[in-house]
Amino acid sequence: MEQKLPIPLAVEHNHAGLRLDQFLASHLDVSRARVQELIRDEKILLNDSPAKPSFKLCGGERITILGPAARPPLRATAEEIPLDIIYEDDDLAVIDKPAGMMVHAGAGATDDARNRGTLVNALLHHFATLSAVGGEVRPGIVHRLDKETSGLIVVAKNDDAHRGLAAQFSRHEVKKKYIALVHGWLKKDSGTVSASISRDRVRRTRMTTRHTGGREAVSHYKVVRRIASPYGKFSLVEVKIDTGRTHQIRVHLSSLGHPVVGDSLYGAPKELRATRARGQNSTPPALSLPRNFLHSADLEITHPRTGRNLQLASPLPPELQAFLAAMEKNNAADSAKH
Repeated sequence: MEQKLPIPLAVEHNHAGLRLDQFLASHLDVSRARVQELIRDEKILLNDSPAKPSFKLCGGERITILGPAARPPLRATAEEIPLDIIYEDDDLAVIDKPAGMMVHAGAGATDDARNRGTLVNALLHHFATLSAVGGEVRPGIVHRLDKETSGLIVVAKNDDAHRGLAAQFSRHEVKKKYIALVHGWLKKDSGTVSASISRDRVRRTRMTTRHTGGREAVSHYKVVRRIASPYGKFSLVEVKIDTGRTHQIRVHLSSLGHPVVGDSLYGAPKELRATRARGQNSTPPALSLPRNFLHSADLEITHPRTGRNLQLASPLPPELQAFLAAMEKNNAADSAKH
């Protein structure tokens, strides 16, 4: 049970030599990161003054804790955010999620920071009930899309629908098709990437195919169009996935040497610079895309209660259509796939 604040602590002499954050983490039974957060916010005083986490204790110091040691449990909160609802019935809904919207708050989020503007918050406002299988942070969420990926995502309104949909995902029965624009021309018109995915050991925000022991991941791609533009060569591709690993499509395409346009985390440049073609008087302006060119375009599921086949589709959002048009303007060449 949480003690009443402020909490006084006395440092015994046998703790001499320990760092302040190390001492507090063991005594409060929380992570050192949480202790450092409290110290940074001046919620911990050493002899009535702020101190650094690295302060070496001598013994005999007096510590006062002014903030709660553990973060309060995170809960999603309803927000009046517009939603593009493609399909809805008593059991489920399919949403066309815009790029820039997180599906749910992340680990370490707080009520006044990252837990704002999420899809979950919008769902709580729009729907009377959602499944509770995912807990209070992820009500209704059966699968996810990356923040900067747009397109179709299915949500469950009750626990039975959630379990039925989750079973389809685990059996790889859900059919999903994505549209991506990648740098360069892929060598083959179609292919399959079967490379396990694990978290990068150095850059923890990235995933990678370079380590053994990752989770199985399978992606199938097909080139829709090859584009030769003033900004270089690009491939518009359809991607179907058998599995749904974190960043799967982005990691797999990058592993082939063809990162998704706009995806600087996996090697794409932040800006496209054009070269002046022969006979042109000026160079086209630089282009940038403040999101990834990756869109969840088609979703096919079996209704978990009725058994009816549901096929939903979402066109490329306007910002991606506009980017393609701008990139292909004054094209050097553009050969279509048949």
